[in-house]
Amino acid sequence: MKLYYAPHTCALSPHILLHELGLPFELERVDLRSKRTETGQDYATINPKGYVPTLELDDGSRLTEGPAISQYLGDQVPERGLVPPAGSRERYELQSWLNFISCEVHKPFGALFGSLPEEQKEAQRAKIIQRLDWVESELERRPWLVGDQYGAADIYLFVITGWADGFGLDTRHWPHLREWRARIAERPAVKAAIAEEEARVEEKV
Repeated sequence: MKLYYAPHTCALSPHILLHELGLPFELERVDLRSKRTETGQDYATINPKGYVPTLELDDGSRLTEGPAISQYLGDQVPERGLVPPAGSRERYELQSWLNFISCEVHKPFGALFGSLPEEQKEAQRAKIIQRLDWVESELERRPWLVGDQYGAADIYLFVITGWADGFGLDTRHWPHLREWRARIAERPAVKAAIAEEEARVEEKV
């Protein structure tokens, strides 16, 4: 498999998951400005949507959208329990969390990366704060997002909330979220994926 990614993006989520699952994979960096990959390919021919991540499977087919990629990867190594089995209640809980993170947390964070007027950015920050207040209440009563098992939803939210400080959102307001993030940050797979991306961040595409 090959993961097309860009540093400091949500593509870190499936990257971490690949390490957690011990699956063999290649990385190919994408310059989101030039829309070219590090091997000189036009990224539009790989993913016409123009953003990352994209997962290229061994048969040459491709998957896009991080939540879908994460579920696919977890299903390849079901014994790890990072994605609950299809049809189980826990699988639907995972899908609920992935949708919430994508629409209610990732999307407003994404708006902050753009050139919105400051007034509109403040509205997005307010929405993020409201959503993370709710996440904090959930983490107060459970160790992980889905039951008692660390998994794909935790990885996705960990990556997205990693942008908080850069946009003036102090995670000290959410002590349970902060402690949860600290536990995830210590995982070897998380450290490996972050180090792998940081080591290549200065490379030109």
